[in-house]
Amino acid sequence: MRQSTHQALLRQIPAVDQVLLRPLIAAWVERTGRSLVVSEIQALLQEVRDGIRSGDETYDRAVGMDNLELILDQRLRARLRPQLLPVINATGVILHTNLGRAPLSTGAQESLSAVSGHYANLEFDLATGERSYRDKLLEGLLGEILGSEAATVVNNNAAAVFLILNTLASGKEVVVSRGELIEIGGSFRIPDILARSGAVLREVGTTNKTRIQDYEAAIGRDTALFLRVHPSNYRIRGFTERPGLSELLDLAHRHEVPVVEDIGSGLLADLSRFGITEEPIAQKSITAGVDLVCFSGDKLLGGPQAGIIAGSRKWIEPIRKNPLMRTYRVEKLIYGALEGTLAAYRAGRALEEIPVLMMISISPEELQRRSRRFVRRLKPRLPASCRIELFKGHSVVGGGSCPGSELPTTLLALESARYRAHVIEARLRSQSPPVILRLEEDRALLDLRTVFPSQEDLLLSGIAHALE
Repeated sequence: MRQSTHQALLRQIPAVDQVLLRPLIAAWVERTGRSLVVSEIQALLQEVRDGIRSGDETYDRAVGMDNLELILDQRLRARLRPQLLPVINATGVILHTNLGRAPLSTGAQESLSAVSGHYANLEFDLATGERSYRDKLLEGLLGEILGSEAATVVNNNAAAVFLILNTLASGKEVVVSRGELIEIGGSFRIPDILARSGAVLREVGTTNKTRIQDYEAAIGRDTALFLRVHPSNYRIRGFTERPGLSELLDLAHRHEVPVVEDIGSGLLADLSRFGITEEPIAQKSITAGVDLVCFSGDKLLGGPQAGIIAGSRKWIEPIRKNPLMRTYRVEKLIYGALEGTLAAYRAGRALEEIPVLMMISISPEELQRRSRRFVRRLKPRLPASCRIELFKGHSVVGGGSCPGSELPTTLLALESARYRAHVIEARLRSQSPPVILRLEEDRALLDLRTVFPSQEDLLLSGIAHALE
């Protein structure tokens, strides 16, 4: 009996040409071309045949033309959906590494857009009409903001550290405190980078205590530089000691040893009034006399992914001439976005224009008012089975920056008699645009600190749809 049913169902499966005539599918042909749509139809029809022959009754309903049209429409949408999508970050993690770290400012987006669709003077000197060098494009602007003699840009801070070591210390010793032999995300370990660069690691001190005498005892004829690494993703508390920067610089310069400081997060603004007190500020390091500083562009600086090296021209120029520089250089889009970001610092408007800094500087009172307004707008759109609770909590900077620093915020807890917290999270993640929230203790939590005001309407619709 079932065999005859199989045969009847198989005979009902339409031909490819019949499916192509359906309105939704014909529209896809117009948008994407016939070949792609035909291949998707063929794959689906074969899947239905195989499913019916195997006795899987879930495929019985797929035979009808209406169902096939809807299934194909869904598959084509999924297949042609961009892989890189904008999302709503409702986690309260400002520099969320998995979500692309720092969102760009309006100025950075405008600058990037201005060069993205056109030719640009990337390596062309408009004054002389001759070839120039891309890595000097932003040297003047960086020098103006940082107070540095010279500067160059590479594709991330890991590349910056590697290039510095490979250029200035290959075959020689680099003195590093044991308390600074850090590992950051992606298994980037200072000892490993040192080894790959050709430099020789000279560890001094202990994990929790390193004194100036330890550095002094390590100086020898093979000493290339002192490397000072900011522990940007952890803190050591308690019985600790570390030489002050001025003390280290005094020792190093008396022995004509350059000091390189990896400050990590690229902080260029004083955020102490917002509770960010333990991140080094690039300008202060350069003013103090550090020979080279390096840092990320997409963390607290608030720009695109990049690594910035700034300091003495004496040490920058050899780095520029390193043959490996070409493998780490950045292209015009990064320069455009970075210049637009730095322009806000030059104008003294970083806190008003750089999204990361704006999010950090939002007061707890403003977040509470905003959260209450949001809840008043959301409640009428939710079914009776749902409940929203507001309570005090904390946001974090994230991105391997400011460990231990918490920013007071107001959290929204979404509860539903129909869906558990992990189901709410998954349903919000499947919205368009996807909404990424925080799961804690089986609660679905949202933090508006990291939600742009312009995204609130979309967030309201996404929550209402997910909880219906």
